Formats: sequence, structure tokens, C-alpha cells
Amino acid sequence: MAAMTMRERMIAVIKGLEHDRVPFAQYSSAVAPNEEVWSLLGRENMGVIRWTSVHRKESPNCSMENHEVEKDGLRGYHSVLHTPVGELTQEVLLDPVFGTGSIRKHFVSEPKDYEAFIAYLSDTRVVKDTTGFLQAQDCLGDDGILLVSVDRTPYQQLWVQWVCIEDLSMHFVDCPDIVEECVSLLTGIQRKIHRIIREAADEVPIQLVDVPDNITAPVIGPRNFEKYCVPFYNELADILTDKDIPVFVHMDGDLKPLWKAIGESKVGGIDSLSPPPDNDTSVADVIAMWPEMRVFVNFPSSVHLAEPEVVYEHAMRILNEGGRQGRLQIQISENVPPSVWRKSLPAIAKAIEDFGPAVG
Repeated sequence: MAAMTMRERMIAVIKGLEHDRVPFAQYSSAVAPNEEVWSLLGRENMGVIRWTSVHRKESPNCSMENHEVEKDGLRGYHSVLHTPVGELTQEVLLDPVFGTGSIRKHFVSEPKDYEAFIAYLSDTRVVKDTTGFLQAQDCLGDDGILLVSVDRTPYQQLWVQWVCIEDLSMHFVDCPDIVEECVSLLTGIQRKIHRIIREAADEVPIQLVDVPDNITAPVIGPRNFEKYCVPFYNELADILTDKDIPVFVHMDGDLKPLWKAIGESKVGGIDSLSPPPDNDTSVADVIAMWPEMRVFVNFPSSVHLAEPEVVYEHAMRILNEGGRQGRLQIQISENVPPSVWRKSLPAIAKAIEDFGPAVG
């Protein structure tokens, strides 16, 4: 088989087509700027995955302002969401190495805060906008693919972005009607995004839609997963069936308690599966349980710290578990310590080269 571009390999995994070897890619600049990684590995050995969307949201009667802050020696920002009925505030501090944000104070912390939050959600409009998609596609060329994103499903969005999980759990008990009203409003916004993606699929080449849910079983649990997440995955999959666009879900935590629900869902691919030793679901588990599931596996973050020969052995283990069914992609979708990637990435790339054809 003739050598393929990384983009061709990645699309082949998504669509179940023959390809020459297992793709290896990183979320855009998850490790280091792409040019730095390519200078080490070669452009043909590392692809790029970039998040994008085909919509934008507008809130004509609300506004957000951000102010830089410094606290406990860390830089960050303080955000104020202005609504017609009041203000909500959030505080985020940035990791000094990776620049990723950690919410120290969420917008909603008390039941009274929901009035302003509901005003914001009620004011939100969703508009089709493919500009960012087209610009990102031109930039990527043959180097990778775009993950077209929807919002997180309502429950996941609430606890990840708006309310800390402890407060949200209490609010479900203390003011369930108000929380469910927020879920209903978020549901309406999500469904508008679903419809826009279907419409945009006639205009731009969407390869997959990714739900950035950051699923981990200990937080959401089977009951909430089945109630608040699976119906959205299935609804989106149904909307896109005739467009031949699969739905992937970013599931980067422990998944074993959710296996049954995942298997019964219409999810076509797991993005950022985090296998042992970091989490509880291996590539072998996925391949055995779900014959059609695509697996975009995040190379375990902890293994990057090992010696190159250990990294190589672990990569080869993942490849052997995936077999030659053409359903596997190895990627870097979690941050890697800057001190180790120059040793670990070549070991992973070498394992992929030595493994050989992806289909056989």
C-alpha cells in the first residue's frame, strides 16, 4: 500500500477504510507547538487534532468581562457575567507550566444565583457559523482532522463549567425544580446546535462530531449517565445517521460502571480513552465489547515519565490490544510534562512503525 498522509489515516479509522498504519496525533499543541514536534518526529509521523465548531452563541442582553488576577503566586482571571437580573462571578487560576485553567470559584454557588443563570440561558441564541471551521481546515491541510464540537451535555456542562459538583449535588436536593429548569434550557440550546450541525454538513466536510463530556464514572454514576448523557448521544447520532457522520464522546476517566450503557448507546467512537495504568478500561476491553467502536486512545500520561524502552513496550501493548482491525488511533490529548516528551514521543512513533500495517 502506498504511504498515506496522517489526515488520510485518521479519516480511514473514522470511516472504516483500509490504511497503512495506526495514526499518531496530538491535540493541537497539547505537547508542544506542532513545528517543534515535527522537527523531532517528522511531519509524516505526527498528526494534529484541532477542536472547532460550526456554530456560535450570542446573548444580546448579557455580557462577560474578564480581569487578570494573581492569587497564591498564580496568574488567572476573574470573570463577571452581567445579566438583566444580576451578576455572576467566576475565578480561574492558571497552571504555570501548561497554562490550563482550574476554576476556584464557580459562577453558581447558591440557589439564589440560578435566577441570573436562567436569565443568561434564556437569552442565548445559536447561530450557524462555519468561518472557524474553514479557517482551521485550510491551516491543517493534510496534517490532521477537525473535531467538530457540540456543548457538553447538560449535566456535564453544569458541574464542569458552572457549579462545583458538591454544590450541584446539594442543589438537586434543595431546589430540584430550578436545577431541572436549567437542564431544560441547556437541552434546548444543545438541540439547536444539533440541527445546525446537520445543516452545516451540507456545506463543509465534517468527519465526526465530538461531545467534550470528560466522562468519568465516579463523578456521574450510571444513573445520571443514562438519564442525562446517553439520550443526547443517541439523538445526535440519529440526526446525523444519513450524513454518515459518527458521534464520538470524550471519555477520559474510569468507565467500567458505564460499560453497559455505553455499549447500548449509539456512540460511534471514544475520544481520549485513558487506559491502564491511569484508568480502568483498556483498548482490549473496548475492542472485545463493542465491535464497531472507534478508539482514539490517549497514551497514558503517567507512562511518559518512564524510560523510552518502557514507553515503547506500553505502546506496543496498546497496538497489539487494538489488533489490525483498523479501529485504533493513538493520540496525545492530555498534557505531557515538558521534560519528557522528547524521549517518549519517539518511542511511541517507533512502536507504531514497527507494528506495521493497521489492517490485516
